[in-house]
Amino acid sequence: MGKSHPVRRTVLAAAATVSGVVLLLSLKPASDPATAPAAGAAPGRPAAGASAPAGARTVTGEAVRTPYGPVRVRITVAAGRIVRAEAVQAPSGGLSGRKTELAVPRLGREAVAAGTADIDTVSGATYTSTGYRRSLQSALDRAGG
Repeated sequence: MGKSHPVRRTVLAAAATVSGVVLLLSLKPASDPATAPAAGAAPGRPAAGASAPAGARTVTGEAVRTPYGPVRVRITVAAGRIVRAEAVQAPSGGLSGRKTELAVPRLGREAVAAGTADIDTVSGATYTSTGYRRSLQSALDRAGG
């Protein structure tokens, strides 16, 4: 077989393709910086599972129905401020679940930063954002703030 024999070229092309596919599949997806902290935890704040500050109070808002599933938010309040906000119930599965995975941590960080339910809607997760805000407001009302 010569250097330019068609079978040799085909075998080399197939081997290169298989090697490329294996390399691509072995890559880990880059994590989205927006999802790096635990759900709803703000940088410098306790992450999910971390102990709450002394005198902190945890309150869960009402479950708000959305077309893709219910949203329910739990907040931790210390010294009159939200120190943690997390969704304990949110749409899951399929495309809606993937959007929720990206939106919920961002909504939690915004709630901690704003200290109110007046937070921005996450593009592509409008219903989840609306449900999150309503449940967050319910939790704030229950917490007395």
